[in-house]
Amino acid sequence: MSDAVVVGSGPNGLAAALTLAAAGVQVRVVEAADSIGGGTRSSELTLPGLLHDECSGFHPLAVDTPFSRRFDLGAHGLEWLWPQVQYSHPLDGGRGAAAWRSVAQTADGLGADGRAWQSVFGYLTDNFGDITEDFLRPMVHVPAHPVKLARFGVLSLAPADLLARRWSTPQARALFAGVAAHALRPFTSPLSSAIGVALGTAAHRYGWPVAKGGSQSIAAAMTALLEAHGGKVETGVRVESLAELGAPDIVMLDVAPRAAVKIVGDRLPGRIARALTRYRHGPGVFKVDFAVAGGVPWAHAESRLAGTVHVGGTHEEIAAAEAEVNRGRMPQRPYVLVGQQYLADPDRARDGVVPVYAYAHVPAGYTGDASAALEAQIERFAPGFRDRIVGRYVRSAVAMEAHNPNYVGGDVVTGANDPLQLIFRPRAALDPYPLGVPGVYLCSAATPPGAGAHGMSGYNAAKSALGRLTA
Repeated sequence: MSDAVVVGSGPNGLAAALTLAAAGVQVRVVEAADSIGGGTRSSELTLPGLLHDECSGFHPLAVDTPFSRRFDLGAHGLEWLWPQVQYSHPLDGGRGAAAWRSVAQTADGLGADGRAWQSVFGYLTDNFGDITEDFLRPMVHVPAHPVKLARFGVLSLAPADLLARRWSTPQARALFAGVAAHALRPFTSPLSSAIGVALGTAAHRYGWPVAKGGSQSIAAAMTALLEAHGGKVETGVRVESLAELGAPDIVMLDVAPRAAVKIVGDRLPGRIARALTRYRHGPGVFKVDFAVAGGVPWAHAESRLAGTVHVGGTHEEIAAAEAEVNRGRMPQRPYVLVGQQYLADPDRARDGVVPVYAYAHVPAGYTGDASAALEAQIERFAPGFRDRIVGRYVRSAVAMEAHNPNYVGGDVVTGANDPLQLIFRPRAALDPYPLGVPGVYLCSAATPPGAGAHGMSGYNAAKSALGRLTA
């Protein structure tokens, strides 16, 4: 029987382990932290009984993938729950906009811009299952659905500033700006629309669900199924080099590219070592988890129903803030993402006090305290918010990396989403997962298709390894 060691128990490491174990490989997962899950960990950060997601909180791209169709995680405890509004965007004066599961309902709320919203997201939503079949793989391949992928690609190639011109009202432009900002890229950059188009379409096709009982339920379900296939998981095991792993047939590294260079060491071919060393990380996040009595008092009514609230004002304000962050400067009014997972999963709250998840985009490795700026942005659109706070837990960009070394400089998406890296991550190769050392593969979110708790980077890497193992 072939054997494998997977380094890292994030969703990609566990997906790789499960894919290998299901194929008959004897699998051992080793995790440096004391708990499994990487970006899907959840815990009581503020007050007893309030459950907070430590990083990944909403999972629009995890619902329907080749990995999720291959493995029934629902049978092992994973249950998806949805808020009424998938994401919203408040503006000053109680105005704002909301994205619902229905494209038509969203368009109806956008008034004069409804038809334009429908023109961008209607076709993509209807065909998103086929489109994701292509973009959840390495970009360089023969597409299975070329016409549909081309339609998606034309919109994705545009800078976010350019695509936003499709809409004329502040509400519609801001609604797109909020989701486009997930890319952590300047809105003038080519392909800065790509992640916004993908996540916006996913909201209409699949919604932005949360995992019942916290994102930790994703890792728990994967681990339960892995153990059913004979796999093992060990925590508190830090790996510094391949020599510590013995001689398994397969090694999967769910780590950042430079960490992979360190672990593989002199065995790594020079060209691959250079490519991984040059891999670029993007801006960081500064995260504050709040315990809030009675919830956030948003002036915009639909934001009180939204799982995710994008806070930052108009399209122009968010574009300016993202430009500043990418220049290495902390904006006075940063873009802030607020998570209200308890609206879909009420058991996360206790006695009228609810957990609220929030992070601000900050420069990479930012060492300052962004708490006041983050809270001021929420207070701006929810007057009285500060008066309702009964607990806080702060994790800076530097602390994010300390908590999870894959988040270099606080970069929770494990790599800058610039045009070259969106297409060729982590290096230019038809099969980017092998590291040029027999049996050794990179499977973290630095590999295609990138960030998210979908596990597809691990699944793709494991499929690559299995193909070479049997060749």
